[in-house]
Amino acid sequence: MAKPNYQFEKRQRDIAKKKKQDEKRQRKLTKDPSEEGSEPGDAPDATVEPTPES
Repeated sequence: MAKPNYQFEKRQRDIAKKKKQDEKRQRKLTKDPSEEGSEPGDAPDATVEPTPES
């Protein structure tokens, strides 16, 4: 029985990890401004108007 080639497996994992990071970076660079407020917690609180105090 052949012994496992751990270096090959590690290299494949590293390549997959790098590819995923590059895809994520590309998504962030090409993200539309209209999509920015779609995720909860990302919207700034500046849109909330203060209530006048009497």
